[in-house]
Amino acid sequence: MKLIHLSDLHLGKRVNDFSMLEDQRYILTKIISIIDDEKPDAVIIAGDIYDKSVPSVEAVQLFDEFLSRLHQRGLMVLAISGNHDSPERIAFGSRLMSKSGIYLSPVFDGAADPLCLTDEFGTVNIFMLPFVKPSHVRRYYPDDEILSYTDAIRSVIGHMEIDSGARNILVTHQFVTGALRCDSEDISVGGSDNVDAGLFHSFDYVALGHIHSPQSVLRETIRYCGTPLKYSFSEAGHTKSVTVVQLFEKGNVSVHTVPIIPKRDMAEIRGSYMEITARDFYKATDLDRYLHITLTDEEDIPDAIGKLRAIYPNIMKLSYDNARTRHDAKITGIQDCERKTPIELFSEFFEKQNNRPLSEEQSSFVSGLIEAIWEEMS
Repeated sequence: MKLIHLSDLHLGKRVNDFSMLEDQRYILTKIISIIDDEKPDAVIIAGDIYDKSVPSVEAVQLFDEFLSRLHQRGLMVLAISGNHDSPERIAFGSRLMSKSGIYLSPVFDGAADPLCLTDEFGTVNIFMLPFVKPSHVRRYYPDDEILSYTDAIRSVIGHMEIDSGARNILVTHQFVTGALRCDSEDISVGGSDNVDAGLFHSFDYVALGHIHSPQSVLRETIRYCGTPLKYSFSEAGHTKSVTVVQLFEKGNVSVHTVPIIPKRDMAEIRGSYMEITARDFYKATDLDRYLHITLTDEEDIPDAIGKLRAIYPNIMKLSYDNARTRHDAKITGIQDCERKTPIELFSEFFEKQNNRPLSEEQSSFVSGLIEAIWEEMS
């Protein structure tokens, strides 16, 4: 059985206020071409179909078009909701769609029944687990101690009836400990959303979503396929791909990737304003790319982004790297916090951030504000 593993389409996403719909339509067509070449039996979409829980009309129409193209090819589709999706909206119409081979994850209700498929090697059980938090799981398994994301996923898997003699696949959308993150992902403070990869030992393949960089965790068959497009400049050096999974007899799984090239790539360039606007420089640059430009001039250039956009129409982000910005970035720790008053702490922070002390007027305003806050709290 051959499967295409996708995730994190984030349909309707805007990056630095640029709509990505045109790029997403382009890349979905490229994925269809890969599917035509690979001829899989099914397509897995491991969550974050949309970028918002209430997606735009255009995003919904684009996903509808993609599903229709997959259905026209006689393909089975298995899609779950991610943390960006509304599980109720993803589940809408799922019972009707399943009759056409489009399986959408229901809202998590404690059930963990697999979808059972067969091929020449026997049964393949596919468990579809949408994004869940510990609070979601705790209400259905009150007797289990569920304090963390790992506890939650352990509890759900523990209630699955897994046939160890058959081949088993888990489709889920979580952050597995050890995966490398990107700036475009939602990050929980302190890694509180971590899930231990050791929980997945019963599965022949784990189709993961949530992390935007394609990678395997712990073993080749616990895999994030990554996003089909780059959604932050931390991904500028990544090669995006489609993951192809082939299951043979029990214990024999092969995984390979097929690169996908976007309509517009992302890149970062740096230099002085005169260097970057020189004809020889921009003639050698792909002007259609989405760009993060870092200027090294010591003085700010008036309306720099407007002027640069006349040459580089898809500039998304402008930064400066000079003595001032490097100094501003170095805000060292404030000493003896416990022995200082709130106004002393704020004044010291303000001076370190702005390279000048508070004025008398500012100091008076902050003092009054702090006193008012303390009165409300007392």
